[in-house]
Amino acid sequence: MTSVLTQVAGSLRRRGGGADRPPDGFDRRLLAPMMLGSVLNPVNSSIISVALVPIGAAFGAPPSRTAWLISALYLATAIGQPVVGRLIDLFGPRRLFLAGTALTGLAGVVGMLAPNLWVLIGARVLLGFGTCAGYPAAMSLIRSEARRTGHDSPAGVLTALAVTTQTIAVVGPSLGGLLIGLGGWRTTLALNIPLALAGIALGLLRLPKTPLPERAEGEPRLAGLDLMGMGLFAVMLVSLLVFLMEPALGHLYLLAVVAVAAAAFAVRELHVDAPFIDLRVLGGNKPLLLTFARALLAYVVTYAFLYGYTQWLEEGRGLSASQTGLAQLPLFGTAIIVSTLTGRRPEIRGKLLAGAAGQVAACALLLVLHSASPIWLIVAVAIVVGVPQGLNSLALQNAVYHQADPERLASSAGLLRTFGYLGAIVASAANGAFFGQRAGTPGMHHLAWFMLAISVAFLVVTVVDRSLGRVGPATREIGQS
Repeated sequence: MTSVLTQVAGSLRRRGGGADRPPDGFDRRLLAPMMLGSVLNPVNSSIISVALVPIGAAFGAPPSRTAWLISALYLATAIGQPVVGRLIDLFGPRRLFLAGTALTGLAGVVGMLAPNLWVLIGARVLLGFGTCAGYPAAMSLIRSEARRTGHDSPAGVLTALAVTTQTIAVVGPSLGGLLIGLGGWRTTLALNIPLALAGIALGLLRLPKTPLPERAEGEPRLAGLDLMGMGLFAVMLVSLLVFLMEPALGHLYLLAVVAVAAAAFAVRELHVDAPFIDLRVLGGNKPLLLTFARALLAYVVTYAFLYGYTQWLEEGRGLSASQTGLAQLPLFGTAIIVSTLTGRRPEIRGKLLAGAAGQVAACALLLVLHSASPIWLIVAVAIVVGVPQGLNSLALQNAVYHQADPERLASSAGLLRTFGYLGAIVASAANGAFFGQRAGTPGMHHLAWFMLAISVAFLVVTVVDRSLGRVGPATREIGQS
């Protein structure tokens, strides 16, 4: 994985034309820490997919319980991303990057030594919070470089970030299968230790130091931070996500908690001077809201495939963890190629339309699979899924970059990931509901119909959004924002 990041960074340096930091160009020394920090969350999101079955066997847990390994990370990250993003907006990326990367390494140690499933779930919570900083920090650095140079950052930089944030996530199953074959499922957690050490070293050496914001004498350091708003936001999300994981009549009270917390959050954010999420600005930015909605829909399908289909390959099709990882390699290769070829094109609407159509086609293909499906068909499915994987994450990221308030880009990037993780939680809940005790073919087909309906909704939301036609060629110069 690190070799892939190195090659992408090297390619960008060569295209940049020589010096690492020309006075009027993007500082390409930032690429390595940006990309490594951004890859921590997506790789940990996907690497667990091939480890769910062996972890369940080790601890005697069915798919409905091991699904919490997925949801724990997304629950922590869905809350942490906008919170850490806001902290980055206020205090700069370096401090949060280093703290988050250190927490990621600690989570790797806890997970590697976990004696039972619940400790392992706790490690995944730590991992979720630890990996929060990488992506919003990278988006903040891109924006700050644009301000420093007075020019929009190179399209290749955003492409590289898209590759490391979502596209490269599809290497997780292949990497996980390899690690499990070498040393068992615990190696998928231990991987975070060397990655965190490398991230800390790169952060210390290359990330710029930024001064702390000015404050009045005697004023607390966090005086400008909307802690109450963050707390209400967390209560709202936790209640919602716990209900989605185990929807039942006995848990309907959680929806009441969600409604009360949401109402209190809205009142708070509309009346505080420095809100955690500026609802006035966000409410007036309908294109950005539609982008968040598309992220939710797109990632329901992405993660339902990543976890549900992967589990089916092991239990329904009978492949080993290593074989399943190899079967997903074409997805990784296709996504990387698609992202690289389309990354420098400024248009966003066409990418989203093609990505939506690709998801519809991929879900339809899942309906023809069965327990004796030939390997060539499994490879074909992976290739088809790789196309929207390479298009959607890139287009959504670029849309937020151009649609968000420049002063809140990091927190807006965090919100994009939050909506994506809401989609992942919905996908995880769907996997548990359709599979139950075993990931068999009938359950996979039911899941495919659900994914197909979500894919059609994503396509419709994209078709009707005419504002996308104004994002890309006609966007403003970042340095003039």
